[in-house]
Amino acid sequence: MRTATIILIVLASASLARAKIVFKPVEYKQGQAVLEGLSVYDDTVKGKRPAVLVVHQWKGLGDYEKKRAEMLAQLGYNVFAVDIYGKGIRPANPQDAAAEAAKYKENRSLLRARVNAGLEVLKKHELTDARRIGAMGYCFGGTTALELARSGADVAGVVSFHGGLSTPNPEDAKNIKGKVLALHGADDPFVPQTEVAAFEEEMRKARVDWALTAYGNAVHSFTDWNAGADNSKGAAYNERADKRSWEAMKGFFAEVFK
Repeated sequence: MRTATIILIVLASASLARAKIVFKPVEYKQGQAVLEGLSVYDDTVKGKRPAVLVVHQWKGLGDYEKKRAEMLAQLGYNVFAVDIYGKGIRPANPQDAAAEAAKYKENRSLLRARVNAGLEVLKKHELTDARRIGAMGYCFGGTTALELARSGADVAGVVSFHGGLSTPNPEDAKNIKGKVLALHGADDPFVPQTEVAAFEEEMRKARVDWALTAYGNAVHSFTDWNAGADNSKGAAYNERADKRSWEAMKGFFAEVFK
């Protein structure tokens, strides 16, 4: 019995040793702005691999994005969590976050420049297979991932989790080179049905390979485990929608990267 226990401990230790996720802050620039993203990968996986750009929600790059990046790295992807706001700019409350996000929502050219700067960092990483790059984001990050695609960036696919779907330049959908997946809370008061319909029409007109999945009983921020559980506030965590949307993303990236 003791021998069997020792063997199990050794096997468990070996398994942990095989799965080493590396986190490396990366400082880079967009114009004169200094930005700081996060490179995340499993250093036990050898050689180049598909890569995913992760875009943060409205409070900037933080622990939430770090955890999601880790989850992606555990799937075998090379991950870069981009910084849109700038090094050290991490709003601590909803008021400041809304003000910071508005700077970029109201200036889509700047938003596209910032996210493309992060994409360049990911493309140049030694572990990135440049033919297989995708992007995904949450809330503000979902909006940004869609703007990345509309900018004509050379990405295989983008995923928006409960992101805003509107754009001041819907005609730019013709620039989209990859596939698009929008994962939406069916009861999200911040992304009304009129906005959803406009997005669908935008994608159709541009003949994009797109899909939109709406999760019933889910509101805004349904993947954010820090959002509470009260749908009446308009933003709340929904475990079912969170797990289902993550599986949908996994299937999507498996398809676009094959």
